[in-house]
Amino acid sequence: MTSLLPKVLITVGLLFDLLGCIGLVRLPDVYNRAQAATKCVTLGTCLILFGVATQFGVSALGMKAVLCMLFILFTSPVGAHAIVRGAYKSGVKMWEGSVVDAYRDVATTKPEER
Repeated sequence: MTSLLPKVLITVGLLFDLLGCIGLVRLPDVYNRAQAATKCVTLGTCLILFGVATQFGVSALGMKAVLCMLFILFTSPVGAHAIVRGAYKSGVKMWEGSVVDAYRDVATTKPEER
């Protein structure tokens, strides 16, 4: 039973990574693509690394997998936010089917008026 859990975690993580890659190809604009990449790939990669840590336990490889998982959890959302914010400030247009631009009001309001 203990060898089944890591295989299941790694398989589910690979499926999430695959969905994130499909989202990068299929979604219409940079904002939707960044969401697919950040959510799916972060969760998928963390599940793969958690499966590796479960398989190898408290060893050098297991601890490295946990450290990599923590690094990805902290840096991936921050990096995606920086890229998307830079794209927005550069004037990259949203997809015409987008319904809400919640950042528009924040970007046009002066700091002292908030």
